[in-house]
Amino acid sequence: MQIQDLPYPDPGAPDARSGPRFLWWLFRNQLDGQFKALAWGLLHFLSVSALPFCVGVAVQAVVDRSGSRLALAGGLLALCCAGSALGDTFLHRAAVTNWITAAARVQQVLARKAAHLGSALTRRVAAGEVVAVSTGDVEKIGWFVEALSRFTAAAVTIVVVCVGLVVYQPALGVVVAVGLPVLALAVLPLLPRATRRADVQREKAGRATELASDTVAGLRVLRGIGGEELFLDRYRAASQEVRHAAVRSARMWSLISAIQVLLPGLLLITVVWYGVRLAGAGRVDVGELVAVYSSVMILTYPLRHFEEIAMAYSFSRPSARRAAKVLSLERATDTGGARTGTEPPSGDLYDPATGLLAPAGRLTAVVCGDPDAAGRLAERLGGHPSEKGESVLLGGVPLDEVPLDTARTAVLVQDKDPVLLSGTLRDLFDVPRSGDVDPEPALVAAQCQDVLAALVQGSVGAADPMDSRITERGRSLSGGQRQRLALARSLVTDPEVLVLDEPTSAVDSHTEARIAQGVRELRAGRTTVVFTSSPLLLDRADRVVLVHEGEVVAVGVHRELLHSEPRYRAVVTREPDADRDGSEDGARQSPTPGGPGLPAGADAGSGLEDVLKELEEIEESA
Repeated sequence: MQIQDLPYPDPGAPDARSGPRFLWWLFRNQLDGQFKALAWGLLHFLSVSALPFCVGVAVQAVVDRSGSRLALAGGLLALCCAGSALGDTFLHRAAVTNWITAAARVQQVLARKAAHLGSALTRRVAAGEVVAVSTGDVEKIGWFVEALSRFTAAAVTIVVVCVGLVVYQPALGVVVAVGLPVLALAVLPLLPRATRRADVQREKAGRATELASDTVAGLRVLRGIGGEELFLDRYRAASQEVRHAAVRSARMWSLISAIQVLLPGLLLITVVWYGVRLAGAGRVDVGELVAVYSSVMILTYPLRHFEEIAMAYSFSRPSARRAAKVLSLERATDTGGARTGTEPPSGDLYDPATGLLAPAGRLTAVVCGDPDAAGRLAERLGGHPSEKGESVLLGGVPLDEVPLDTARTAVLVQDKDPVLLSGTLRDLFDVPRSGDVDPEPALVAAQCQDVLAALVQGSVGAADPMDSRITERGRSLSGGQRQRLALARSLVTDPEVLVLDEPTSAVDSHTEARIAQGVRELRAGRTTVVFTSSPLLLDRADRVVLVHEGEVVAVGVHRELLHSEPRYRAVVTREPDADRDGSEDGARQSPTPGGPGLPAGADAGSGLEDVLKELEEIEESA
């Protein structure tokens, strides 16, 4: 796999049972790149390690005054230098390729899992953790995959050199062959402590990232309530904890590095002292002593890769564990698309759990007193249930048995807090769609005229409103403007079934009335389900359904339900003293003075008349 071939056509199914298993899965899927890096690494390290033997032959040739052997040594030196340069160049190329392709594979499987889970992902994993996994953790995992082949080449080189030294000069070779494994394994007792400290650092860094993400996302609200400094102080404290943890981790790794420098020095002193004694006794030649001494010097280079692989594994293990945690998540219900065929189903939308029916081609409004329950029901209608249960039916076909891509083509859910990605307005509307609805009528239906003007004003040189830029998550826009742009995007997709969860909660009543009429006209002949308690939207619906305590308790039109259903009236008119159990007596009690519903002293009847009168006035003005 080469970098120009990315992204992968199919990144594969990861083994997410644990962090080490996930790393092993990555390694197995990159065997070709690993073997290339290993081959080039062996060429590089063996060429470098052969230099001392060439130098030893050259020194001995000078001592013996042998010109032919000196020429041979010079040729071998040139060959080793060429091999070292060639191996180092292509080892770096292969290693970087392994790093990038491994990181790309991890990012692809994470993106595929995020798309598969949909909104369920952020409910089960903190947003900050997802960001940490898809950015910093991906790099650390790629580092380990890249360092593994280089470490293997270094380890093989050390074994080969030790065997060669024993054959070349047994007396000194045995000392080196015994000392080098001690050097390589000396830091093993320190690795568990270093790993634990690295884990603590990664954990604290993840919490700080999550806190920073939450603070930035809610900065406007924090400034409004005067809580900006409080959250900044929390982030400062969290960042200081990360700093302290990083210092503790760095101390341990510095100790390991010091040992990696000290012990080779001691081995070198031992070899020189013992070699001088042997040379004085005539048991070794000067050239042999120089070769063994130089070999010990050179072997400190591949020995450093033992420290690198230990660091890479220590830092990548918690990262791989976090990635495996995200990749192991599954949808609450998933049959894997048992039904064949690519055509999305059509017809009535029915939820067996609540008894909710949304007839095909009609605008159905759903009133639910609990906003959280309304959100969960909206996700169920879109085929994204948060818990196991009987599947929603579309045209009599269970959505769980339809391939996920097909189901999402058939039913689109816009939640309470839709996200606007940064880019141009044209990019915002570059989404899968039927082609029957253009952006212009969708923007008109969503009442986005003032939004377009604000975007053009804030985008220098954007003559066409479609070329105006949207900042990250639309932060330069108000909540109502973001809501309307998201609604226009949903209308452009023109799905068979569109589910809107409180699409106008942040707009004024006059704009809301015009949006209600625009959505009704643009979605004529299509199935639309709106979760709302706004009388303006409810009055435009073909059918209104009241869901109470998880089941449908009333069906009708808005004005009829206002008169006949106390529980519906309690939600829509915000009557604080209305009897939610259906008692007419309780529903007719006067609300508390100053409450959020009717004025003090007004009864339920006069409240209904006021609501209906307000509806008629807004209709006339709209």
